[in-house]
Amino acid sequence: MQLPDVVNTFGCAMQKKYGEKVHKIAINAAFTCPNRDGTKGIGGCTFCNNASFSPNEKNTPALHQQLYEGKSVIQRRTGAKKYLAYFQAYTNTYADINILKTQYDAVLTSDNIVGLSVGTRPDCVPNEVLALLATYQEQGYEIWLELGLQSAFDKTLDRVNRGHYFAEYVDAIKRAHSFNLQVCTHLIIGLPGETAGMNMQSHHKVMELGAEGLKLHPLHIVKHTRLAIDWRRGDHVTLSRDEYVDTVSSMIQHTPEEVIFHRLTATAKNDILLGPDWCNKKWSVLNAICSILKKNGAKQASALH
Repeated sequence: MQLPDVVNTFGCAMQKKYGEKVHKIAINAAFTCPNRDGTKGIGGCTFCNNASFSPNEKNTPALHQQLYEGKSVIQRRTGAKKYLAYFQAYTNTYADINILKTQYDAVLTSDNIVGLSVGTRPDCVPNEVLALLATYQEQGYEIWLELGLQSAFDKTLDRVNRGHYFAEYVDAIKRAHSFNLQVCTHLIIGLPGETAGMNMQSHHKVMELGAEGLKLHPLHIVKHTRLAIDWRRGDHVTLSRDEYVDTVSSMIQHTPEEVIFHRLTATAKNDILLGPDWCNKKWSVLNAICSILKKNGAKQASALH
């Protein structure tokens, strides 16, 4: 049994829709974040080192070069010939609307790009941005708004210096849906002070609000973050792989069948990852999730019936 047998994965959902493989190409458009530039705060979230998931921002190649290189790598690895341009680094709706349109238009004119996936924060999606994304969707592009919520608990969001609260997420997803946009919500498992029960409550609240996609991440401890200082002091204990796998498998079973899982785990670069060390073993984690579901005779939505 393979993971797509028990989980509605992004890859399989795109294969069904387009009749062939569609992969995301992560790009860095050199945007910033209101939690770093002083608008909401300075220094960002306590867990955030953008190098853990993006190219070197000090020497960021032009978008067309990033797309060319990304296509080349993906084509060699998987044979995929269609792609979503994934604006991943920092807050990709946090700029003047004309700048955003220029950036989005530029990637959509690239060969074999079938749409956009735009990573952002719930407090940075004004209606003019949602309307712009909706126009692309109306033109036939695949559009995903990826909202980084991380937790539905305001106490946790305060603790990690997130700079927004759950209410902003509620407002953002409701307005996104009013423009008929698909929303993929990001949740982090293992945040300071949170239990598995709290993780499940965050998941439940997100499902109640009707997110079309989910992206789950284990909490990484990476260099040059405030959380790394707490971890070295012994003020934060990371999850074991089994704890993470148990929580994710439970979330899967409590997720409606139509919701698409864009990601079930995440890795960080070896040169900045401090812990937990299992975070660098992506396939080990995915295989463990698949195994526990198989062992329990469970799959996506099985706990809802």
